[in-house]
Amino acid sequence: MTPVYVTGDTDSVHFRNIRERAGCSFNSRKSASFPAPFGRKNSVTRYGIFRNLYDATQPQGDGPKLLVHVCNDIGAWGRGFVLALSQRFRAPETEFKRWAAGETGQPYALGEVQFVPVAPDLVVANLVGQHDIARKNRPAPQPPVRYEAIRTRLARVRREAQQQGATVHMPRIGAGVAGGDWAIIEPIIEDELTRHGVHVTVYDLPAQDPQ
Repeated sequence: MTPVYVTGDTDSVHFRNIRERAGCSFNSRKSASFPAPFGRKNSVTRYGIFRNLYDATQPQGDGPKLLVHVCNDIGAWGRGFVLALSQRFRAPETEFKRWAAGETGQPYALGEVQFVPVAPDLVVANLVGQHDIARKNRPAPQPPVRYEAIRTRLARVRREAQQQGATVHMPRIGAGVAGGDWAIIEPIIEDELTRHGVHVTVYDLPAQDPQ
C-alpha cells in the first residue's frame, strides 16, 4: 500500500501564518515512510487500516503526518479527544476557535476542514463532521455525527495527503462524543483514503491494567 498525502493548501497565506505562529516549517516535498505493522500492538483491518494501541496525539512513523479528528459545528471544544490534543498542542484549539469566530477568512461549517501545523512533520486536521453536541438534558433524535460530512472532508484529506506525501493518523473519528457507529465510519475511511493508496493508522489506547 502506497502512502498518500494531505495538505490544507500549505502555500496559502493563511496556512503559512498558522505555521509561523506554531514555529513550524513544513516541507511539502518530503516523502513519508511508515513502520510495518509488526508486533503485538499493531494489526491491519479488512479495510486496509492499520490499528495501533497507542496515544493518537503522538502519531508514529517517519515523514509528514496528518492527524485527523472530528469537531462540531458550534465552536465548542471541551470534550473527548480534543482535551488530550490540547494538552499536547495548543495551536489546534486556538486556530479552531479563531476559525469558528470568523477570524480566518475560511468558511466554518459542517463538512469543512482546517489544517493546523503543530510540528515540522505534523499537521492537525480539524474536521467538522458533527452537528451540534450531545446534551444530556436535551436528547436529540439522532447523534451529532454526520457521516456524509466526514466522507466529504476525508476526500479533501486524501488530496492533501497525496500532495504532501503524508501518512494519515486518527483516533476512532466520529465514534466518541459524536455518537457515531465505527462499523459505518471504517468503510468510509476505506472508500476515501486507503482504497486510494493513503496509509491510515487508527489509534486505540491500550486497556489499563487493573490495580
